Amino acid sequence: MDRVNRVSQASLIASDSPEPLWVQAAELIERRVREGALASGRRLPAERELCNQMGISRVTLRRALQHLVEQGVLRSSHGRGWYVAGRPDRDWPNSLESFTETARRKALTATSRVIRAEVKEASLDEADQFGVAAGTRLFVLERVRMLDGVPVGVDSSRVVLNVAPRLPETDFGKASLIEELTAGGAEPVVAQSVIEAKGCPEGIAEHLDLTPGDPVLVMHQSMVDAVGRVVLVSTITYRGDRYRLRTSFVRGGTSPA
Repeated sequence: MDRVNRVSQASLIASDSPEPLWVQAAELIERRVREGALASGRRLPAERELCNQMGISRVTLRRALQHLVEQGVLRSSHGRGWYVAGRPDRDWPNSLESFTETARRKALTATSRVIRAEVKEASLDEADQFGVAAGTRLFVLERVRMLDGVPVGVDSSRVVLNVAPRLPETDFGKASLIEELTAGGAEPVVAQSVIEAKGCPEGIAEHLDLTPGDPVLVMHQSMVDAVGRVVLVSTITYRGDRYRLRTSFVRGGTSPA
């Protein structure tokens, strides 16, 4: 079988990942389609070969393939196999979505263990971040974020209390902070993010089943609403083996001849 028509064996399915196997398999196949390794109209390898390549069962594979059919990435031909329908109409955009929304998209269950939820006065640095006066009341929320019960990250967030006064009454073991802000009329629409690789701090390691110094990815994020108010500032520390950022880059200007 030619190399173009193969699903890369180098991209292994991680059995210990919090993502279900069928989700990983679907993402792998979709990625090969986006990259052009599986061209439009091509027939995929036989199911048995795909199962062997990815180390998954036929039931798992068929769930992944059916999902891709529903997404318009593949089409099935009874008795003939699975074919690439063309470029997916919906790629993975740089869209702003909550942890809970991401989990739903991946067919996972998002839950949280609340470490801290309290109201405090803004320090000088915090006031500068939000563009408010020092001493303004903030709602502080720190949580261990989990997917299907597996710790993925520790989220430390701050919100100006008068933007969403009911936050202290909310059960954030299950609720989404972004969805609560949206319901209160302060929907975040733009986020500025900085991501850095670091060694895990001692105070966070215990919540992520890590040893201090183990690799983590730290995302510093500031979100604004439609009128330009900073409504949420957060620092999220993700386990390095349980977080993956997917983005896209567009070359600006005119390409040289």
